[in-house]
Amino acid sequence: MEVLIVGSGKLATELLNEFSLDASLMVRRWSHGSTTLCSAVVVHAGSGRELDDVIAYCHETRSVLIELATGSKLEISSPTFPVVLCPNTNLLMLKFMNMLAKSGKLFKSYHIEVTESHQAEKRSAPGTAIAIAQSLGLSANDVVSVRDPEEQLKTYHIPAEHLGRHAVHAIVVEDAACRISLETRVYGASPYADGVTKIVSALSSRELENRVYSIDELVEQGWV
Repeated sequence: MEVLIVGSGKLATELLNEFSLDASLMVRRWSHGSTTLCSAVVVHAGSGRELDDVIAYCHETRSVLIELATGSKLEISSPTFPVVLCPNTNLLMLKFMNMLAKSGKLFKSYHIEVTESHQAEKRSAPGTAIAIAQSLGLSANDVVSVRDPEEQLKTYHIPAEHLGRHAVHAIVVEDAACRISLETRVYGASPYADGVTKIVSALSSRELENRVYSIDELVEQGWV
């Protein structure tokens, strides 16, 4: 089976270079004009310019589409092929977030702060931080985003060599007597490439329904 990587940016290139899959899965970059019409696992890691072509391809071939973008129109679609929404592919982080989603309501009466830091060029919505905030009863507007490299160095102690690729999320829950701090740190790209590798491997061996799945569903099913 083929694994087609859609996109030409940093994430797509990292996936092409760092995938470590079973020999039965052949990885290559998506190219609509030269793509053979056969069932595949398609990983959309692009900006969205090619998404309509990708959707048409998956409809025709009944391929599985893994969507890595946040806020994709696929979130509200009724597809004729399996779609898996994976705005975050760091599986350890996803399991942490799954825990928050189930128990976050326990902290609704406390003062809560959620802060996230990513590389300065990140312009898309901080989907992971927003999901964390919502699990804790906050809104997307309550998330504090940090993009200034100097602040990242001095306040959040992010190593200089990782300013160009990092994801830090800090959660504070407190009352007058107690303060709880939770922090996640991801440096570089390897957790994401490793996560996508495991997701692709899990999906390629299963019969999926023609509907939208969330990555949380895969986590809860124990598939990843």
